[in-house]
Amino acid sequence: MKKTLLAALALVALHATALAADTSLEAVKKKGTLVLGLDDSFPPMGFRNDDNQIVGYDIDLAKEVARRLGVKLVPQAIDWNAKEQELNTGKIDCIWNGFTITDERKKAMSFTKPYLRNAQVVVVKKASGYSTLASLKGKKVGLQAGSSAADALEGAKAFRASLEEVVEFKDNLTALMDLEARGVDAVVMDLIVADDNIKRSGKAYAVLKETLAPEVFGVGFRKNDLALRDAVQGALESMAKDGTLAKVTTKWFGSDISVVGK
Repeated sequence: MKKTLLAALALVALHATALAADTSLEAVKKKGTLVLGLDDSFPPMGFRNDDNQIVGYDIDLAKEVARRLGVKLVPQAIDWNAKEQELNTGKIDCIWNGFTITDERKKAMSFTKPYLRNAQVVVVKKASGYSTLASLKGKKVGLQAGSSAADALEGAKAFRASLEEVVEFKDNLTALMDLEARGVDAVVMDLIVADDNIKRSGKAYAVLKETLAPEVFGVGFRKNDLALRDAVQGALESMAKDGTLAKVTTKWFGSDISVVGK
């Protein structure tokens, strides 16, 4: 019994020491900036406008969070396939870019609570005649390399096995361009990104009703940067309470689809 109690006390002491050594929030405030890593071709979450400025839903949220923390936001475009390396080497303070929370990613970093729901869906041309996943049997499907779309497709084993080929692209916009050119028959991508592209481009795309996988977005931090993570979470919750989050979300999506505090 004594050994068990001593072991428990040792774990508590170790946890307390780890928390005491966490200077992540202090470091951000000291330098005066919050450096946000993102794929800058991921509208509407984060992308470059006609003036080559990085804008988007996540950028607007992060700017307000940074303001409440008393620092300036610095959006930093990164190689998405090297995002964890960029984070762990200290080049960025967080990953905030329609970043899907997965069990695998939670092993490598810490996350805020979800702030937005999403799903992986299949986009086709309206006139293609494809209306179900089954109708794409023997066809070519495109997706962004290293994305959660790739994970979702691998998880949908029966659908994946029915396809002739899966073609990987550097980003969703390139994949949709190939769909337009009939290089692929469909594209697997985020529902939020698909809806935004269809609205902005006005092109004759359709989203199949069957989804591949539901998911949620969160902000990712280094595994031990809990003080910074909790400060960002607290700012998001205060934004939800005072209506700021709803206002920003409605600006980008037409309604408040955020899930903070709900």
